[in-house]
Amino acid sequence: MANPIIDIFRIKDLRDRILFTIFILFIFRLGANIPIPGVNLTALKLYMTAQEATGTFGITDYLDFFAGGAFKNFSIFMLGIMPYISMSIIMQLLMLVFPKMKAISQEEGGRKKIQRYTRIGTIFVCLIQGFAVTAYVDRIPDAITLSRTAYTFIAILTVTSGTIFLMWLGEQITQRGIGNGISMLIFAGIVTRIPYAIYTIVEQIRRRELNPVFMIVVLVMFVVVVALVVYEQQGQRKIPVHYAKRVVGRKIYGAQNSYLPFKINPSGVIPVIFASSILVFPLQIAQNLGSRVDWLSRFASWLRPNGIPYVITYTGLIIFFAYFYTQVTLNPIEISKNIRENGGSIPGIRSDKMEEYFSRILNRIVLPGALFLAFIAVIPTIIQTWLNIPSSVAFLMGGTSLLIMVGVDLDTMSQIEGQLRMHHHEGIVRKGKIRSRYL
Repeated sequence: MANPIIDIFRIKDLRDRILFTIFILFIFRLGANIPIPGVNLTALKLYMTAQEATGTFGITDYLDFFAGGAFKNFSIFMLGIMPYISMSIIMQLLMLVFPKMKAISQEEGGRKKIQRYTRIGTIFVCLIQGFAVTAYVDRIPDAITLSRTAYTFIAILTVTSGTIFLMWLGEQITQRGIGNGISMLIFAGIVTRIPYAIYTIVEQIRRRELNPVFMIVVLVMFVVVVALVVYEQQGQRKIPVHYAKRVVGRKIYGAQNSYLPFKINPSGVIPVIFASSILVFPLQIAQNLGSRVDWLSRFASWLRPNGIPYVITYTGLIIFFAYFYTQVTLNPIEISKNIRENGGSIPGIRSDKMEEYFSRILNRIVLPGALFLAFIAVIPTIIQTWLNIPSSVAFLMGGTSLLIMVGVDLDTMSQIEGQLRMHHHEGIVRKGKIRSRYL
């Protein structure tokens, strides 16, 4: 039997893509450890160590986890790719609210215009978040070695340039590598925290702060949650579609039966990423500027990541974005129109009732899918608050990190599978394809 790993490196195009992706991710990890000029690394490390000793779970831990440690290192990539994601959300909302924006996106070259607007908007988001980051050093004694004005200017310029460079790296992965570039960067930041999480578990067990039997039970739960996430990500609802004979030019196409695959969760991990970005943006500003503005400090305390208001808001945003993104990508009116124009029909459904039928099906699918996403997303909060598990470990047990890891892994495996089969090799799964669950 052929070894799929060997087959991957036998195909030059696939091998080059994988090696290029690894090279870009290496640059990303290198930049995550290069500090902003003017930062006192000794004072920064002492402060962060003291914060970790208190066991508090705040927005700083959340940002640092998804930046792969870049935030607490005060590195040039400390803002990560989140400003770009936040601006992408804003552009999606603008296209929904303003028909003119949507018309621009549908014109020839319109997607490039929207991308250009998104990049420009990302710069402004970075400038705002960069200024908030510079205020964070006010709580760290002897944190900077420059004057406050010089540090503010250099820090804002550095982190803004860092995020723009990450955007470019993500685009390079998408074009010349394997997988979605932006998702791969987030994935890499999460995966690099796994060794530290394992080290934390071992140390706590060694110091008898954590019961090893209890930790084994938690790990078993983790495996079960991963299996559920994979099942949910791959699950589909098939809608049968019959196409009648039709004449196109001088050719006659015979009748055929097909189906529309509606995934249980059509939007994937997008709702969780969008909800996280929407909450992180104001929270980061509120926490970093809280020492200067009293009401911002109270807001940051009220909406802390392990609090009930945060969990409720987070859940609501996930459900909202699940419906929003599904409506944008799977519009029942457009789907019905395409089927009718191609002479298709759904057994037992009148032609003028197809929109209503698709809307009903999508509503039945999206709600449980969104609730499942919300449940997985709040698992780290539950584990951290009730079971007293360290935040570095709790983030891996569920939430955005787990969904992103599973989603990006499945997407990347699917792309590699397609490349292998295109070159007449067996797939990376035993039966030659990544199978989906059908409902």
